[in-house]
Amino acid sequence: MNVRPQRILYIVSLFPCWSETFIVREIAALIASGVDVQILSLKAPCEKMVQPDAERLMPRARHPLGAGPATLARARAFAAHPILWSSIFARVAARLSKRPVDLGKSFEALARGMEHLDWIRDFDPDVIYAHWATFPSTVAWALARVLDKPFGFTCHAHDIFVNDHLLKEKIESADLAVTISDFNVNWLAEHATPRARQNLKVVHCGVELAQIPFRTDGREPALIVTVGRLDAIKGFDVLIGAIAELARKGRQVRCKIIGEGPLRSELEGLIARHGIQSMVQLTGAMPQIEVRDALYSASIFALPSVVTETGDRDGIPVSLMEAMAAGTPSVSTRVSGIPELITDDSEGLLVPERDAFALARALARLLDEPQLGKRLAVAARAKIEREFDATLEARKMLHLFADASVT
Repeated sequence: MNVRPQRILYIVSLFPCWSETFIVREIAALIASGVDVQILSLKAPCEKMVQPDAERLMPRARHPLGAGPATLARARAFAAHPILWSSIFARVAARLSKRPVDLGKSFEALARGMEHLDWIRDFDPDVIYAHWATFPSTVAWALARVLDKPFGFTCHAHDIFVNDHLLKEKIESADLAVTISDFNVNWLAEHATPRARQNLKVVHCGVELAQIPFRTDGREPALIVTVGRLDAIKGFDVLIGAIAELARKGRQVRCKIIGEGPLRSELEGLIARHGIQSMVQLTGAMPQIEVRDALYSASIFALPSVVTETGDRDGIPVSLMEAMAAGTPSVSTRVSGIPELITDDSEGLLVPERDAFALARALARLLDEPQLGKRLAVAARAKIEREFDATLEARKMLHLFADASVT
């Protein structure tokens, strides 16, 4: 059996996307293994900064057509399979009828998939695969039905805990269903379908270890760094509260929050109310090489992830994996799959979510006990090498794609 399927079509919401470097790494690793990957982005490029790894994949990416060509292509695709497309739209409408916004977006996503049907048929993928169990996997599921191809997807976090887009049906019908943690498997078995335990495969979002050598020296004393989209699930408000608590106790620390997102103004206001503008910097998004330089400068990496009121939460944050790989002592919370990455007081420190005082105590402990930080860092790197190496995880995907393509 060929363990290297020749052609995989990846469907994503947006490519390139600054916050989804894990998808870029997975695709790049597959290409390096001999797989021909094409990418269908359901949205046009819109981000100001494109990481070099994503830039190299741009010739493989297709984006929505202009209005005129799109209309003609959609009509041609529908005319070729009117009954099948009608049944697909009806199925989606039945499941999302009480969520008109999601229904409308799903219909538009399906139409954007339809307009690319000709070149996808010519590409003749062995598997049609999507990251995220929302709009991308709906399009992948539909195109696979129309083209009679195997369908697969990876589900991560918000697409599990907040936005259920035919999750039960997708898990039960996919030729390849993947998620990123055992926590997700158990949650989906309880909340979506008992068949999740049987059907879902766990493949971690890994890091490229060759690009992140392990270092413990040369770190700036009392510099705390974090990386992530400025979104409620990251708990950056809790981190700011912890820095304010350290400041009240006379600690001189600096904190860099690297990333961009909808909560920037709110976080800026919180920093000002605490009067710690000289201690906390919102850097905005940064190129990956600068992010890694920051990880090597930091004495601590802190990511106090939380579960929001809507149930949204992190999966296993890639930024946390990268910090651990780099040798940066890390602090996080017992949310979602994070305890699968960090055992408290072994590969890092874990604190209760939304507890700024507990986070402040953990940060102070690492500042006061440098030998503790070194012990945690060594164990953390070993954990990443064993279980979160992007190359090893890509090999898992290769074998899973091979199995899916012959089912």
